[in-house]
Amino acid sequence: MTLWSQLLWGSIYLSVCLILEISVLVWCASVLNKLSAGFAKPYRAWQLGLILVAAIFIILGGHTAQVWIWSAAFVLVGAIDDWNTAVYFSLATYTTLGYGDVVLGPALRIFAAFAAVTGLFGFGISTAFLVSAMGRLFSGNNQKGREIS
Repeated sequence: MTLWSQLLWGSIYLSVCLILEISVLVWCASVLNKLSAGFAKPYRAWQLGLILVAAIFIILGGHTAQVWIWSAAFVLVGAIDDWNTAVYFSLATYTTLGYGDVVLGPALRIFAAFAAVTGLFGFGISTAFLVSAMGRLFSGNNQKGREIS
């Protein structure tokens, strides 16, 4: 790939993944609102735990889908031949772990860096969402003057 095609395709895949991330978080907020509306305040500890587990699994599903999108991208452009290596490389790159045991050639390094940027954005947005959601749950729960039990 040329520099410009790496930038173009990397930006496209990054955009698709971020749109997916935002869509997942909007859906997650809807699920959390419906789930928490079914519980009387103040929430019990198991109810808060259930809400948190639901949020984490939904968000984890979104991140997993993004890793698969990048895996498909690496296979489609011919950067990696097999799916096992593509998923492994995508996961290591998306999480910015980057072991370095699978390395792409110079013609695809910039394209691969977009997978890492996608992970940084995705984890940042997810973390902000979880902190905000949990802050609202816990602060709203303690306004009644009772401890979480």
